[in-house]
Amino acid sequence: MATFQSGGLDLAYDDIRPAGGEQGTVLLVHGFATSRAENWRRLGWYAAFERKGWRVIAFDHRGHGESAKPHDPQAYDRDAMVSDIFALMDHLDLGRADLLGYSMGAHLSLRAALNEPTRVGKLVLGGVGGRMLNPTPPKPGAMSMAQAMLAPDAAAITEPTLKGFRLFAEQQGEDLAALAACSQGQSEPVGPAELFGLQPQTLVVAGARDELAGDPQDLADAIPGAKAVLLPGCDHFNAIPHALFKAAVFDFLEGYDEDDFPPFE
Repeated sequence: MATFQSGGLDLAYDDIRPAGGEQGTVLLVHGFATSRAENWRRLGWYAAFERKGWRVIAFDHRGHGESAKPHDPQAYDRDAMVSDIFALMDHLDLGRADLLGYSMGAHLSLRAALNEPTRVGKLVLGGVGGRMLNPTPPKPGAMSMAQAMLAPDAAAITEPTLKGFRLFAEQQGEDLAALAACSQGQSEPVGPAELFGLQPQTLVVAGARDELAGDPQDLADAIPGAKAVLLPGCDHFNAIPHALFKAAVFDFLEGYDEDDFPPFE
């Protein structure tokens, strides 16, 4: 297992180079309560990029997979987690790479592109949409993600989405206390003014039944030149391995002409 250091933590990663030259380099940024092995390798993304001749890099977020798992919510400040992306790029002497993030990973990838746009080639935001701009406020007295992760028994969780995340985390053998802390990490919301200044060419992809994301077109409309793809019949979880998602990503990374994306001014 390869590791790099960021913020004093050891984080695990994979760096897979294709034989016979590289079409490009993509860094994969997984979602909450999963890992590089589950989100990307098992669901076919490693193999898809290898077949296309891409160098593929993926890491486990702090608190996830094979990476360090602090239980202090302050360790999961979102700016610190964004810095993990660039720490890995620095570790591998990468000046620039394309980013593909899903769900929490999409939020982090977006912030990375806003913070250091010259280091991000193209940007794919998966599992997000209009709700990023208009998040649904929690209902009074509703259980939080942290409470769901720390509940003595998943059977006591009545909210379906929270229960789904908890059961999935248990199935993957994740550290529930670390995930509870991660869910409490602080972040500044991204507003329309920031999105209007986003420089990397951007693709937004989400399932038509993904209530967590909302309509990807609503988010794409706030980003100059961005494209949106809606995956029919998909929710937040089954969109990740879908062949249409992979096709949309490769069309974007390899197939779109530069004229499809007006230069940032």
